[in-house]
Amino acid sequence: MLDDENQDQSNQKISFESLDILIGKWKDGTFSEIIDDWKWIFSYSKRYKGAIAFYTILGIFSTSMGLVGSVASKYMIDIITGYQMSKLWIMIVITLGSAFFSLTIGNVIGRISTKLSIYINNDIQADIFDKIIDADWMEISQYSNGDVLNRFNSDVSTISGNAISWLPTIIIAVYDFIATFVVIWHYDKIMSLLAFASAPFMLVMSKFLISKQREYGKKVREMSSDMMTFEVETFYNFDTIKSFGISSLYGKKMRQWQEKFKDISLKYNMFTIKTNILMSLVGMVVQYAAFGYCLFRLWTRDITYGTMTLFLQQRSSLNGAFNNLVSIIPNFLNSSISAHRIRELAQLKKEVHIPESSEMDDYVEDGFEVKMRDVNFSYIEGNRVITDSAFVAKPGEIVALVGPSGEGKTTMIRLILGLIRPEKGEAYLKASNGKQVEMNADTRHLFAYVPQGNTILSGTIAENLRMVKQDATDEEMIEALKISCAWDFVKEMDETIYTKIGERGRGFSEGQAQRIAIARAVLRDAPVLLLDEATSALDVTTERKVLRNIIQQRPNKTCIVTTHRPSVLNMCQRVYRVMETQVTELSEEESSKMAMDF
Repeated sequence: MLDDENQDQSNQKISFESLDILIGKWKDGTFSEIIDDWKWIFSYSKRYKGAIAFYTILGIFSTSMGLVGSVASKYMIDIITGYQMSKLWIMIVITLGSAFFSLTIGNVIGRISTKLSIYINNDIQADIFDKIIDADWMEISQYSNGDVLNRFNSDVSTISGNAISWLPTIIIAVYDFIATFVVIWHYDKIMSLLAFASAPFMLVMSKFLISKQREYGKKVREMSSDMMTFEVETFYNFDTIKSFGISSLYGKKMRQWQEKFKDISLKYNMFTIKTNILMSLVGMVVQYAAFGYCLFRLWTRDITYGTMTLFLQQRSSLNGAFNNLVSIIPNFLNSSISAHRIRELAQLKKEVHIPESSEMDDYVEDGFEVKMRDVNFSYIEGNRVITDSAFVAKPGEIVALVGPSGEGKTTMIRLILGLIRPEKGEAYLKASNGKQVEMNADTRHLFAYVPQGNTILSGTIAENLRMVKQDATDEEMIEALKISCAWDFVKEMDETIYTKIGERGRGFSEGQAQRIAIARAVLRDAPVLLLDEATSALDVTTERKVLRNIIQQRPNKTCIVTTHRPSVLNMCQRVYRVMETQVTELSEEESSKMAMDF
């Protein structure tokens, strides 16, 4: 029982802290932000208003049945102690009936609450997922992947857990508090006041306790976050750590982090113990005061044994109802914070969509010309990446972008894909009939792209390929693997295209993983193919063969290659050098010299 008291008092502390925050926001004029956050939450919960109303009615009915059962228990005790057996069975039936109804309704409420929370969680996640996917690349790239995932999962979970229950909880808690208070007041006014006598003390002590609790809690969360970062980085770079033979060093670092975490956790634990002792003493004083008062009233024969039992039982219920009522405040605030974080993602600027892009589909067989004119671009204001540059790649051509790492080759690819847009100038797609459309999200389906790095996902080879063409037949996938020179090793596997691949292509060499990624782009068979350092792990002979196969697959395909190694430059119709923010077309002589130097 004392544990329940401690938990109740701890909840009150949190609630008083949250109330202070709400009052502060009211004073500084930012309370309207919380209202806006909750308006956004209610835009989802109102879809299920009928179920929420039913949930509320059941909650009120369940509370009423609990009170009826408690009063019936009082009379049953009085009947037994007074040897008035005539109404005993009626009271037994009422007590058992109310318990049965409370149990049944409680489970029904739990079922409804869980279903509605899942529905709202799915609704919010589906909407936010669509908005994240369609967000402007520059906008969404400001957030780390971990932050986006945390908002997408943890914050949405917080919202969905409270979006349904918040309003019913208020109504049910208010009803429960008033009804319980009225029942106790009916029998004894002084007892009704003793029922939650610890609340004023908690209000006085809350500021000191909350300040210390916040301080320790912050340290624990920060230390936990640092440890998680260390663990993630360690496991992500597992191969590197083993290759350098420094596993023991990282084992030592792990133990150092554990020691730091242990120290701060134990300090926090000691503070919690001291706080709980104080709260327990307060709870004991209130509890024994109520118990002593009941004994006195029983000794003076002002109440019966049944009434005493009702007092003690309902004192706990009233305190619980009070805590349910005040716990709404931190839930209200936490949901607002989570909603605000989610709304930041939902309100990110969308990608540019140009509906006229669909008109280009009629000219797919002829291929497309990729052009840029007088393009300027900066990721950060004042730090130019591309300056007054032009670029052209025509159907049937292989065009190379060469230059040192970090000079802007991948930026050029992003401009071509419409992931980013020029600050000045134009980047557009030109059809055989002369029609031009700026690069945007709706022209992207005309491109097949193989980015830098390992882009193979866990699953089978077939599942990786079908990402870009869900209805692809086995024959089509095998043909794509042949074009990318991957079939030579895939056909030797027991399950061929249905061979399982580990995370990040584990089980395959870098060259094999690259050829599967190229096969995926080939399977899409788009009129424009972008290879961003996509052949870096292939030998020169295989690299040349893959590029020849791609051009032969579709003669009008436009192929753009970024590379550090100019081994295929003599296969290219045009070569552009990206250096010092300038994109410059090299002459045939310069291209040949660069290829010979390699």
